Amino acid sequence: MILFGSSDGGGEDVVLTERAHTLRSQPGDISFPGGKREKADASDADAALRETQEEVGIDPVTIDVVGTLPEIYLSPRKFVVTPVLGWWREPGPLDAIDPTEVHRAVRAPLPDLLDPAARFTVSHPSGYRGPGFEFDGLFVWGFTAGLLSAVLDFGGLTLPWDRSVERPLPVRYQPGGSQDALTKTATEGRA
Repeated sequence: MILFGSSDGGGEDVVLTERAHTLRSQPGDISFPGGKREKADASDADAALRETQEEVGIDPVTIDVVGTLPEIYLSPRKFVVTPVLGWWREPGPLDAIDPTEVHRAVRAPLPDLLDPAARFTVSHPSGYRGPGFEFDGLFVWGFTAGLLSAVLDFGGLTLPWDRSVERPLPVRYQPGGSQDALTKTATEGRA
């Protein structure tokens, strides 16, 4: 669920989660709320609404589904993701409801994410290069950053940023990276 809404202080924000640090797959990565479609879900949008409520506590009746984007195959994980775009028409508090899945949930203000100083190109030891954002101690990269960047571009919101500014992927996000470093960074980020 790519969920935008009005910020408390004016403007708009987008909901992001920091995945639980105990997960086997992508611990501590920044993502959108969401998860696997279940048999009881009538559609991909219904699955996204259910997962958003389960993970960050947002009541589905407060969300307008704007649309379902085309499926994206993620070859490293060998599964298909169907992004659902939503507008949170009645924003309120959110929290990491399921600590086994979500360490932290935030409403990231778009002006902070669009600030050219918060944008860069991430380089991965595998050779991957893609867009990145840094906000409130959160290092957004990979699929989430690519999808967020594309949606912001498509919406005509992107400000010019220097794509030659490159940052290596922090060790804590790399396979075999230090779980202690991830936990320490997350703890410092919440202080």
